[in-house]
Amino acid sequence: MLTTTGIAQIAALVGDPTRTAMLIALMDGRALTSTELAHVAGITPQTASGHLARLTDARLLTVERQGRHRYHRLASATVATMIEGIMAVAAEPINRPSRAVRTGPRDAAMRRARSCYDHLAGEIAVTIADRMIERGHIGHLARGSELTIEGAAFLRSIGVDVDVALLRVSRRRLFCRPCLDWSERRPHIAGTVGAALLTACFEHGWMRPTAGCRTLAITRAGIHALDAHFSIRGEWPISG
Repeated sequence: MLTTTGIAQIAALVGDPTRTAMLIALMDGRALTSTELAHVAGITPQTASGHLARLTDARLLTVERQGRHRYHRLASATVATMIEGIMAVAAEPINRPSRAVRTGPRDAAMRRARSCYDHLAGEIAVTIADRMIERGHIGHLARGSELTIEGAAFLRSIGVDVDVALLRVSRRRLFCRPCLDWSERRPHIAGTVGAALLTACFEHGWMRPTAGCRTLAITRAGIHALDAHFSIRGEWPISG
């Protein structure tokens, strides 16, 4: 049952700078050990264990055991959406002179393409959403989205496994939904469709993860694919 006390408790947990650093480190969908998360937060592993226990008890994190190791990851896409939303709000200017506002990360590569939990975010992701709306492949993304029959056929034609995306729909996981982009401040595609699209980008060799961060590198094949499928052109560093 939703209560104001419950909201306040979650806000207090996420609002701690140490725990915030840990949650952001998990936003690329990886599972990390307490030692790795302690390093990210700049604290000892013993102190990290207490923070991680509180986040796990609140169902913000889940723990996976593999041999002697315990790996922590975000408990759900809902948690990732909450964090991304907080990041977007936190980047808004407060009582500053009226002038051009630069939102999101300063790093050009992260602004261009990054992972948002299990789906694609950044300038490229927002442009893909724009193209699919223009073509009638997605409807009403800003108000709650739907993938049209034509949109499903298009995604299948470029190698996105829409059928697997359908199978992964659940009470807590929507098929196709908007996610407000941290840097662009417009929606990109999330839900199981968004996850399937990012999976296709990896499987087809269009994009590659960057070690230790959420940034995604665009390959030569990816540059051609973005142009051919979404009419996205740009002067980008090439990875492979």
